[in-house]
Amino acid sequence: MTKDLVDIEMAAHGMSVIEVRMGADGWEVVPDSDFGRRLTMLSTPMTVSGPAAGHDRMKTSADPDGMTVIGTLNNCAGGTTPWGTVLTGEENFHGYFMGEMAEGAAEAANHERYGVPGGWYNWAQFHDRFDVSKEPNEANRFGWIVELDPYDPEAAPKKRTAMGRMKHEGATTIVNGDGRVVAYMGDDERFEYLYRFVTSGTYNPDHRAANADLLDDGTLSVAVFEEDGTVRWAPLVHGEGPLTAENGFESQADVVIEARRAADLVGATPMDRPEDVEPNPVTGKVYVMLTNNTRREEANVANPRVDNAFGHIVEITPVDDDHAADTSNWTILVKCGPPDVPDVGAEWNPATTENGWFGMPDNCAIDHQGRLWTTTDGNSQEDTGRTDGVWAMETDGELRGKGKHFFRVPVGAEMCGPIFTPDDATLFVAVQHPGDGSTFADPSTRWPDFDDMMPPRPSVVAITRSGGGAIG
Repeated sequence: MTKDLVDIEMAAHGMSVIEVRMGADGWEVVPDSDFGRRLTMLSTPMTVSGPAAGHDRMKTSADPDGMTVIGTLNNCAGGTTPWGTVLTGEENFHGYFMGEMAEGAAEAANHERYGVPGGWYNWAQFHDRFDVSKEPNEANRFGWIVELDPYDPEAAPKKRTAMGRMKHEGATTIVNGDGRVVAYMGDDERFEYLYRFVTSGTYNPDHRAANADLLDDGTLSVAVFEEDGTVRWAPLVHGEGPLTAENGFESQADVVIEARRAADLVGATPMDRPEDVEPNPVTGKVYVMLTNNTRREEANVANPRVDNAFGHIVEITPVDDDHAADTSNWTILVKCGPPDVPDVGAEWNPATTENGWFGMPDNCAIDHQGRLWTTTDGNSQEDTGRTDGVWAMETDGELRGKGKHFFRVPVGAEMCGPIFTPDDATLFVAVQHPGDGSTFADPSTRWPDFDDMMPPRPSVVAITRSGGGAIG
């Protein structure tokens, strides 16, 4: 690797804001939009906010105040807020760090819990910030939920540390009956946890600016699934239970920086890769995508299959529609995988056809009629005889648990990022890494250009119904 190649990689990490509109020939990108911008690992400053802001464990040589981080990386599924901002999750941040720390160094145990350094990239050769032996605190500055205002190109994105540090798949929100905003979050790794954040303040629908820092103050908690069908939300609050100085937590900043260890100590339930988590604004139910866990040797109540290759979906029902209550109810909606292979242990509605089942649920979306749509990551012709895609999922009535195949991605691609327009007439989806597993010289597909001079390219696709109207 050269510095030029590393800098290209870093420029390719981050986010883009684009504006789209419905034109005469369908959806199109608005050229020279006032909102368009690029946020990269090379040059975009982001503000640290919340309890970890300015803490000693967030300070580096380049940022002695611990208040500003350049860039965001490995951004996974996002979310939106009721006031129109975007929440993006920093997922596998560990892979960007190199170097070795001395045994017993201040951050050594913390880094080990997050898999730092992962050594995926050579950035540390040319940028000291990614060498943990030189900048041991830099890794603490990633793994957060980042809030971005797409309507204000001048506003610095904010890393909302009150929401905890983990390998975030995303954060999705719902306004509770008392006006507080509740965010649900999955930590996307085998045996990691499901989290919830409840704001202290309430949402003001009439004054957007009043909500600007609502996510800086609230209660972070982690899910403990019980045998009786309840889920207990254990608070991760400094001074409560084991989260004390005796266990290395001197403040709430330590709790959120080491959210995984805090969750360990309060007895959180290890899950099978909790990815997207979506509350249904129509029914109030919450859907948790558990992608898979082939390393599981011992089942637990919420993850009942060992060697879980195909994943499952958990449905959570708040008691009395209160998303901030200490407990909720839960059940398993479906156990994914081929229903005709007994050893898999899949469970679907009997009406599910041979095309209706799927494996590896990853992202999901709730349309404005309250219907669940699931996208997948990991299906392959070799393993399941199919590719990834979008499946509609019945959640109520006699057809509860029935999957229906809707959209298929090209070979080697993952389907992610589903989101509907307010009239449900367009479903946007992101086709990620088509042709994965093949070579640049001989790709397994040349989608979407189908040009021998072009490699396969990831793309955002807008799906509409012939003749117009709501999809499905």
